[in-house]
Amino acid sequence: MAKFKLTYATMFNPPEELHTGFDKAVAELKANMGKEYGMFINGKEVLADEKFDDHSPVNTDWVLARMQKGNSSHAKMAMEAARKAFPAWSRTPWQERVKLLRRAAALMEDRIFELGAAMAMEVGKNRMESLGDVQETADLIYYSCYQMEKNNGYITEMGRDPLVGYEATNISVLRPYGVWLVVSPFNFPHALTGGPSGAALVAGNTLVIKPATDTAWIVRLLVDCFRDAGIPEGVVNFVTGPGSTLGQALVDSPEVDGVTFTGSFDVGMKMYQDYAKREYARPMILELGGKNPVIVSRNANLELATLGIIRSAFGLQGQKCSAASRVLVEEPVYDEMVARLKEMADKLVLGDPTDRNTYNGPVINKSSYQDFKDFTEEISQAGATFLTGGKVRVDGDYGKGFFCESTFVTNLPFEHRLWKHEMFLPITTIGKVKNLEEGMAIANDVNYGLTAGFYGSPEETNWFFDKIEAGVTYANRPQGASTGAWPGFQPFGGWKGSGSSGKNAGGHYYLPLYMHEQIHTSVKVAPAKAAETPKKKAVAAKKVASKKVAAKKVVAKKAVKKAVKKTAKKKK
Repeated sequence: MAKFKLTYATMFNPPEELHTGFDKAVAELKANMGKEYGMFINGKEVLADEKFDDHSPVNTDWVLARMQKGNSSHAKMAMEAARKAFPAWSRTPWQERVKLLRRAAALMEDRIFELGAAMAMEVGKNRMESLGDVQETADLIYYSCYQMEKNNGYITEMGRDPLVGYEATNISVLRPYGVWLVVSPFNFPHALTGGPSGAALVAGNTLVIKPATDTAWIVRLLVDCFRDAGIPEGVVNFVTGPGSTLGQALVDSPEVDGVTFTGSFDVGMKMYQDYAKREYARPMILELGGKNPVIVSRNANLELATLGIIRSAFGLQGQKCSAASRVLVEEPVYDEMVARLKEMADKLVLGDPTDRNTYNGPVINKSSYQDFKDFTEEISQAGATFLTGGKVRVDGDYGKGFFCESTFVTNLPFEHRLWKHEMFLPITTIGKVKNLEEGMAIANDVNYGLTAGFYGSPEETNWFFDKIEAGVTYANRPQGASTGAWPGFQPFGGWKGSGSSGKNAGGHYYLPLYMHEQIHTSVKVAPAKAAETPKKKAVAAKKVASKKVAAKKVVAKKAVKKAVKKTAKKKK
């Protein structure tokens, strides 16, 4: 793997040793399932009175790990530890923080097979997407470190005030806020925990991490990388438990100075509104999903479009905020596009995501499984057509997990609510449009604006980029029509209801979100002005008088010499 750079765009042709390493890690994890893992607070393992078993969605008989059911007292403990650690960590030279975070990212790379295998078993991602999630985490952290170095710790000299008789310097310094809370989702438990955590830590904040309950195990393994890298006690704290108790206690804590939340629109907006009622505003970075369109022109390369749409519609079973959930095809190529999509979707392998040939695994839990059944029933009642899928699988080993077929839907009226509702499942609607203008109007007519894709001519591509209302946009990309952003290449973030900051993760402007600005203005009396003080003025006057006397003496001596020379000439 040394010569292979794993990204979401390159994962489709990996070297053989990648598969060998992954298979070995799966076997080792399966042989050691069910271990108990504590919370991690102030550098110590913390156990709760209550526990919960973390079951795999692949096979609910698998107990992957036993985790702690934390409560409000654990939330308070974690916040206090982070607050206590903040002064020393924030004053640690940024160069040292960068060094430690790079070490943590390197550990993630060293452990990529173990972490990837655990993710496949806990989340249901296929092996390539699981490994990609781990590598993306490392790259997000590396990118934050790079940005800190590139900007010299965000210490910048500003202009000098034009004050007569004074010298003024103005230094802009970005400084950390304090205690940062990261609440992460199940679908990218590594990248969407480690990415914002790395940014917060590099900036000098201390941290409390609350993962989704469904993916507590893999996030604990991530936290171990921070611990083993040597990050000091109390700087990184990790708690697990129900959102209704432990999670709410974290959100309500007066110790929270900033939050990064990735999840549903409803939960994120409630958090945003609750924070507005505090005694003063605190920064909140929200990423709240998407209803992502792909527009296919009559001039598109349909082969590329088919590849890109399939990968974005059904990668991770459609459980991505960036999933291609709406496909809008111009009328002249609609029938051919639909036929191509059906042919490729029918070939997708549904099964255990740790198996090499599997493309689609299970959905995350029983609730999502039931949602799939409810949505497909609603679609059926609307008179739409299931081009592919539309059913859950219960035969054989499928019955032990939460397996849903990859589903393309046609003939669903554009006025139906599911054209605008984020289902977060392997369900994508396909619609026929008369022209690109109609497609664009439908694409933009949603509250979300996360990602979008387009297939068409170069001239049409420029038009698409100008008109689309989304933060991450792709054109003619077979590796993914709307998915597959990578730090340093495609900064990831959304417009409208998809995001709150307007700055994308893995890009130039993200890291400063974790710091606030302080200006250092220093004024001193200029040397010329200093000579006018009474004492110095007297000294200066004496010096001037002495110089004048000396000058007169020089003139007198010259006059005498001149007179002597003149007298000598007359005598001759």
